Amino acid sequence: MEEPIVIEEYDPTWSAKFEAEKHALKQALTGRFVAIEHIGSTAVPGLPSKPIIDIMVAVTQLEAGELYARLLEPLGYLYKPDSSNEQSDRLFLRKGTPRSHHLHIVIKGSAEQKRHLAFRDYLLAHPETVTEYAALKLELAQKYRLDREAYTNAKTAFITDIERKAGE
Repeated sequence: MEEPIVIEEYDPTWSAKFEAEKHALKQALTGRFVAIEHIGSTAVPGLPSKPIIDIMVAVTQLEAGELYARLLEPLGYLYKPDSSNEQSDRLFLRKGTPRSHHLHIVIKGSAEQKRHLAFRDYLLAHPETVTEYAALKLELAQKYRLDREAYTNAKTAFITDIERKAGE
């Protein structure tokens, strides 16, 4: 069964939770990464969010998902191979029940990496956009409480617009 979508007020401990997880990831992935970044809504002060820390690990070469699954299983990460997780430029793992962390493994310099960083950095620089995004997220979380895919899809136009503005 889908976990309900719960949007919480911004929690200042999210950045500390990211830093702790980053430290653990550095140990688990020694020699296999070039950068570890806090992305997503929990990386933006003042932005309400699902309490799930999004982390992006940049690598020079994307290896098999099963390798990352083996390396990260001791930290509680789960890699589930499926068609949505077989993109050539990204792997996705999740942690916790309920979910506490999402891990995006991307190729350094890829469009996927640039897109995530541009979105985060745009929000950090534009507080008025953070306010708009917060209102949208709260509205959609009520509307699609038990449908994570519909919630995510309903945010796409807003996110795409911000990514376009960030690229200008």
